[in-house]
Amino acid sequence: MYHEKIAGTHVFYCLYRGCCKMAATSATTFSIGSTASAGCKVGHLKQPKAFSIKFNSKNYLRTFNGLKSANSVNCRSVSSFLGSESQTALKRSYKGKLQKQNQRSYSYVQPQASYKVAVLGAAGGIGQPLALLVKMSPLVSALNLYDIANVKGVAADLSHCNTPSQVSDFTGASELANCLRDVNVVVIPAGVPRKPGMTRDDLFNINANIVRTLVEAVADNCPDAFIHIISNPVNSTVPIAAEVLKQKGVYDPKKLFGVTTLDVVRANTFVAQKKNLKLIDVDVPVIGGHAGITILPLLSKTKPSVTFTDTEVEELTVRIQNAGTEVVEAKAGAGSATLSMAYAAARFVESSLRALDGDSDVYECAYIQSDLTELPFFASRIKLGRNGVEAVIGSELQGLTEYEQKALEALKPELKASIEKGVAFVQKQPVTA
Repeated sequence: MYHEKIAGTHVFYCLYRGCCKMAATSATTFSIGSTASAGCKVGHLKQPKAFSIKFNSKNYLRTFNGLKSANSVNCRSVSSFLGSESQTALKRSYKGKLQKQNQRSYSYVQPQASYKVAVLGAAGGIGQPLALLVKMSPLVSALNLYDIANVKGVAADLSHCNTPSQVSDFTGASELANCLRDVNVVVIPAGVPRKPGMTRDDLFNINANIVRTLVEAVADNCPDAFIHIISNPVNSTVPIAAEVLKQKGVYDPKKLFGVTTLDVVRANTFVAQKKNLKLIDVDVPVIGGHAGITILPLLSKTKPSVTFTDTEVEELTVRIQNAGTEVVEAKAGAGSATLSMAYAAARFVESSLRALDGDSDVYECAYIQSDLTELPFFASRIKLGRNGVEAVIGSELQGLTEYEQKALEALKPELKASIEKGVAFVQKQPVTA
């Protein structure tokens, strides 16, 4: 943020060095001669009355997570200090159309970073790019990176990036507790990746133990944190995490999330490509689970409204469901969908941070404990707030097409079996309360 005096008019610009795009729509009110709501003081200017400039709060940090952002700034005069001509000039200055560049003076204001994020599995294929993207967030004050090996170099590398968060590394079980202490958001991408020919269920025996161990530590050290589960199979690992937290006596279903954002990101991308739409405008809700046929994009609910042939619906649905396999096969044994997963996970982290920071207009799809169907866990669109899930948006399950309704019924048995597998895993090996 910097203040500039141009031709006798005082204006403010939002500038986040190292992350300018991400903070381009910051929901903050700045008043001359007052303290900005971002927690930074703007220098006092000698003017007879105060005025304020308010960025659209509904679009706070939207540029980063791919949602639609506003193109305008709302300038509100709370006194007769600004006439209509002055307000018009002020608006133009924010659009970069003001040509006069003389009499400039600058003073920078740093956005306030106040949240601690821990990435467990930070040295892995998803963990490294995810940590980089989280490091770019202006809302993060501390970024704690944990893994069983090779995390020290990742932390050293990221610590050179000139963004606000302080990076710390933690290696091995003996340092896990310190990594998690007082953390606000925990992200768990730890585990083995998929290889050609593997299903998400093939990963179960290895990743189930990893998730169980890590969530036990979360329960002991930061039980109030938002917990983001990325480790596959998510359809089972989220129920595993829930059972562990229950046995520890700290389960809050509003704060446990299976990150299915990648399914939404893929759906938006594929639909935009197929229909030649502007990507930032496209929003396709994805419900169900996070594996194969349990992934159900509701193409009939696509925004903006668009029509699909029956063939297009089937082709798009199958591609979205099998997109992970598409990447695994393309990498030919060299890895899975790490970069797109990191991007999607970072989007969900940013949404969580915005919600924690008081943004009242944060919606994402996620796999959570739910009563939308007879299944105990189900992915759907949710509204996020300071305490986690604030509302589950069930209206999108109404008015489904015949194809979608049949697909919904078809996914339930497989999703039910995955949930029961996760619950049984923990119940067979109870954790220490």
